[in-house]
Amino acid sequence: MLANGLIKYSISANPFCINKNEMKTLITILMLLISISSKAQNKEAIIETYLKNGAWNHHYLTKEWEEWIDKGIQKDAGIAYLWQQKALPYWKQKKYQLAISYYNKAVELDRETWLSRLAFLKCVFAKEYDNALIDLIQYKKEFGSTYEQDHPLEFYMGLCYLQLNQFDNALEVLQEEINKQPNMSGWVHFLDRFYLAISFYELEDYKTAIIEFDKVLNEYPQFSDAQYYKSICLSKLGYKQLAKELLRQGQANFKKGYTINEDSALYEDYPYQITWQWKVAEHIVF
Repeated sequence: MLANGLIKYSISANPFCINKNEMKTLITILMLLISISSKAQNKEAIIETYLKNGAWNHHYLTKEWEEWIDKGIQKDAGIAYLWQQKALPYWKQKKYQLAISYYNKAVELDRETWLSRLAFLKCVFAKEYDNALIDLIQYKKEFGSTYEQDHPLEFYMGLCYLQLNQFDNALEVLQEEINKQPNMSGWVHFLDRFYLAISFYELEDYKTAIIEFDKVLNEYPQFSDAQYYKSICLSKLGYKQLAKELLRQGQANFKKGYTINEDSALYEDYPYQITWQWKVAEHIVF
């Protein structure tokens, strides 16, 4: 845009007479545009050679994956996508320190594309809630909100606050995020509302928590985690028999695989996800 404006300016003043200074400016701009275009083409060629026709022909957990990417980085260490792809296997192998170090390179090179994704990964994978929260807040400050894995940044901010026992902050950010959504059935993701219910549960507002858990279960009737926490709320309010019946339903649904179904849940447990706790659930609930 700037270059186009300069070109128009330099020739529009007198299209039939360009002095030496204007000619030098025009040549400089043209050379700059050629250089930028050449670098972009070179980066695309490296991605084509070392990712699409190299690393992507192997599983990301093989040595060949990283070997191809390293060759690409040797050609040009300024391509953010290569660093992001280099980090990929380390998240799945739970080598979070290495993953973050490589991902930071991608963020340095293309902050707007990769900072929010890094914050999500720190939250769900590395469990670095303090650092994830810093990145989430900073991204929102610089670029506004966005989505990661079908959820807005405020959702992950809420998870971080919950895991840091800052329940009032979690409630505020999750409630605000949900209130922005249209008041239509199915519009708010059930997991967003689940963590809102968890916020009320942690603040010991069990009646409101039950109301929110019921909304979740209306969308996902077999959701064992929601049934587990709702049963605790019922027990706290004195409805022991209802709590016991719901807990049994939750245990049965858990055995059938009805739990948090996010893509990343294949690799990591989400905050407040119930797994081994089912074995001692009755001791916790009652």
